[in-house]
Amino acid sequence: MKVVLFCGGRGARMSSGLPGELPKPMQLVGPRPLVWHVMRYYAHHGHKEFILCLGHGAEHIKDFFLSYRETASNDFVLRNGEVELLSADISDWSISFVHTGTDSPIGERLRRVREHLAGEEMFLANYADVLTDAPLNVMIDRFTQSGAGASMLVVPPPGTFHCVELGENGTVGGITPVTDMPLWINGGYFVLKQEVFEHIPPGGDLVADACTAMAKRGRLLAYPYRGFWRPTDTVKERAALDEEYSRGERPWALWERGAALGAPVAS
Repeated sequence: MKVVLFCGGRGARMSSGLPGELPKPMQLVGPRPLVWHVMRYYAHHGHKEFILCLGHGAEHIKDFFLSYRETASNDFVLRNGEVELLSADISDWSISFVHTGTDSPIGERLRRVREHLAGEEMFLANYADVLTDAPLNVMIDRFTQSGAGASMLVVPPPGTFHCVELGENGTVGGITPVTDMPLWINGGYFVLKQEVFEHIPPGGDLVADACTAMAKRGRLLAYPYRGFWRPTDTVKERAALDEEYSRGERPWALWERGAALGAPVAS
């Protein structure tokens, strides 16, 4: 199944906005950028045809793959000056690089790669900057069985904030961690059918326009997940992931441990 990755955003909360600055999907976690980790996750589940929706910083993404060094993350033997790889990352991947505008919204980026999805009944989509260990193929199977037109991973809101219940005269009736509230947010992992294009206007958004319209028609399915899920919207969040990677704490790297593709789903 083809995977559409939205790689053209500026990542304003992570950058200074200077010309030539790395786009957020190219920020490093360990020796590889975020987009590589996301792609390895999909490849682990058997989905190795990628369409990269490029925009801001496109040259950095192109250069990374054009000069890709398998030896950076794979064991190898150096014999008589020749490198013999013991394993490889991307040798069986297909990657289409498509410029979809410097400031295009997500929905418009998806519209601009529609021709690359011709003949695909279903496809996957992702923001390219969120890591998880969610059971992707279980999510796809549930979506297929549902007959819905689109599906999104939903997760509890992250953070250490508390929700305060206000009573009369300003008294506090209760305090609850936001993670314990019956709230779910968009987790950034989508399974979509061609139907989604019927709900994206020119210059539109994937969630605000298409998903909202499909939800009103009962055509949007949610896959609730309480396992590992980590956004990288800020420098602090990306740095924390990098530190965890250095300590060997990387639950999203299913390819490193041959994890089973199924996992319990939150009710």
